[in-house]
Amino acid sequence: MTDVVRVSKRLSYVLRHHPDSVGLTLDEHGWVDVGDLLAALHLTRAELDEVVAGNDKRRYALDATGTRIRASQGHSVPVDLGHAPAVPPDELFHGTVERFLPAILVEGLRPGARHAVHLSADRGTAEQVGARRGRPVVLRVDAAAMAQDGVVFTCSDNGVWLVEAVPPRYLTR
Repeated sequence: MTDVVRVSKRLSYVLRHHPDSVGLTLDEHGWVDVGDLLAALHLTRAELDEVVAGNDKRRYALDATGTRIRASQGHSVPVDLGHAPAVPPDELFHGTVERFLPAILVEGLRPGARHAVHLSADRGTAEQVGARRGRPVVLRVDAAAMAQDGVVFTCSDNGVWLVEAVPPRYLTR
């Protein structure tokens, strides 16, 4: 049986941040050949399929032919995921922890090393995201007002809402 968590973390590292660490190069849209990835990570196709299918957050996407794979979002390397602008729900959520609140309330949400701020469509998912770093705090994002003010939203293949930044005026606790 595959150590699914270990392989998933390795995939995330390679497909989001450091493909060069295993001698791979992502194309402009973040795709890499599955055969090349399997060889680089010393995985079988069955092991890869187990990780991709078993990931409840759908972090990875295979193309329609099943011959290319990419991370759904969260890249720190330059990629264009090709997501079309989308109208968000009226409110979205962001999970964080208490120690980051002072900076967030002054500066808003910024992508840091990533290409976009990640937002959740429901409070529960945001709470799970925040809980990865401690006791979660969930912020409400007034996505309707942001969209009305011309901010562009996109939605990844796995339902994560992406935006360049969220100024503090659109945030409530």
